[in-house]
Amino acid sequence: MSSSISNLAALSVVIAITLGTATCAFAQSAPLSAQESDPNVMGWMQGFPPPPDKLITQPDSNFFSFPKLRWSVCHLREFLPTEEISRGTGAPVPLTYPSPAEFADLAREIDALTFMPIDGTEPMTWEQSLYANYTDGMLILHKGEVVYERYFGCLEEDGKHAIMSMTKSITGLLGEILVAEGVLDDTLLVRDVIPEIGDSAFATATVRQVMDMTTGVQYSENYSDPNADIWIYSRAASPLPKPEGYEGPDGYWEYLQQVKPEGNHGDAFHYKTINSDMLGWMISRVTGKAVTDLASERLWRRMGAEMDAYQTVDGKGVPFAGGGVTAGLRDLGRLGQLMLNGGEINGERLFPAEVVETIAAGGDPSKFGGFKTIPNGSYTSQWWVFHNDHGAYAARGVHGQTIYVDPTAEMVLVRLASFPQAQNGFIDPTSLPAYQAVAEYLMAR
Repeated sequence: MSSSISNLAALSVVIAITLGTATCAFAQSAPLSAQESDPNVMGWMQGFPPPPDKLITQPDSNFFSFPKLRWSVCHLREFLPTEEISRGTGAPVPLTYPSPAEFADLAREIDALTFMPIDGTEPMTWEQSLYANYTDGMLILHKGEVVYERYFGCLEEDGKHAIMSMTKSITGLLGEILVAEGVLDDTLLVRDVIPEIGDSAFATATVRQVMDMTTGVQYSENYSDPNADIWIYSRAASPLPKPEGYEGPDGYWEYLQQVKPEGNHGDAFHYKTINSDMLGWMISRVTGKAVTDLASERLWRRMGAEMDAYQTVDGKGVPFAGGGVTAGLRDLGRLGQLMLNGGEINGERLFPAEVVETIAAGGDPSKFGGFKTIPNGSYTSQWWVFHNDHGAYAARGVHGQTIYVDPTAEMVLVRLASFPQAQNGFIDPTSLPAYQAVAEYLMAR
């Protein structure tokens, strides 16, 4: 195998993980704990130069294997090309904090909260859950005020972290804003918006079906099959030069033009990342702007963000609308607060209230299934809706990323993490009851 083909295949694995679809296998039956795998303890990339056994490199493309991923999630721009989501040149709008003494008291009380994990036999404290879930950053806002903030591992307060498939929710939010403003008609067929989609299975889906991932499109993720769709998509998305003899699609959008049908549009929810990139293409077509520029214009510049964000791109410079964003913890808190406030932040309305009302109402639960930790859930506009007593909904990404919005508790919680396995189903049994425990504590204050 030539080195260019080998590198492309290796990078395909990484892109598949970043897509939010692949699973990182444990390197050992009992993985290193959060404390043991802390990148500062491991010594990754320390020294000038680092020792050979402490290097994390590209194009070797092993940077998302555990425990290396615990360093890489804060350094994704060093491996893949990105495009900026600019916060502009204005001064950031500071977040509000209680007095230092009250903030310290709150942290101690929250750390000591106990809850029972789902199907658990022993209670767990909030602080124990942070380590159990390999947390890199945790921010909690209550009634617009930061009541808890901690950093671990690779992440510091001025750092940025890959948010994986939470990117989808940013894409979905932009789409829903355009729908509410009449710029994007969600009843149109995809081919009405993107005529060059041709005979792709997406052509006959509606914009809404793409937004809610109820399309009938083929996208297999059988990792033992080298010809599975996930590998074709990942090779198409690779920003590395295509090897000699490569005849597959080049870039996200070229791949979307050749998607085959599977099932019927509108029948059921199927979590497939290609829907997010299809939505990103339609957003760019109706606005004439890349999703990065639109996120900057409609969100980052106007919500008082303190840091630019970044989004990975394919070999043609198309931003990865399904999982490519890297951002700061506090700015993700601002985004969550914007959702909690129904489109307002810092005294300014950024988009119509109906945008959040539509998302919070959720999709059709009868079309949602296969997620044991979200038994009553639904999915709409690329957001997960829990339909619990608090009306909570969330942006979610593999390895433990989340923006969790609890309207009843007036709470926004942001977690950035580097859990060894990709699926959130391994983390939810401790995370979801922990979030509920904090919400109830804050409501009782």
